[in-house]
Amino acid sequence: MSNALKGRTIYKGSATGEALVTLQGISFFGGVDPDTGLVVERGHALEGQCVAGKVLVFPTGKGSTVGSYTLYRLKHNGLAPAAIINVECETITAVGCIIAEIPCVDQVEIELLETGAQLRVDAEKGLIEVL
Repeated sequence: MSNALKGRTIYKGSATGEALVTLQGISFFGGVDPDTGLVVERGHALEGQCVAGKVLVFPTGKGSTVGSYTLYRLKHNGLAPAAIINVECETITAVGCIIAEIPCVDQVEIELLETGAQLRVDAEKGLIEVL
């Protein structure tokens, strides 16, 4: 795994999927529609894109603590990201990943990842492999 990045496990699990990368923070409450999976925050780099089934890569979360529940609703609706990768996973995203059982790793150099790349996330070991 020479092309693997190492991070810290926030929530265990594994997933493989297409990366959806932004260098902007994401607010799940009001920024992502739990009924469509679309990023709806006006002016956001990912506005109009769907997070469902993607390995969602962003620096950190922002906004209301209700964002944790939004991640849970996304999962309940079958629209959650396959995994989440952060530079710094703050409490809102961490709790959302835990209650929605979304693999999550932080302390990752996300600028090394690109939208469209196929990623394998092994959150048990904190590894992200570019396929």
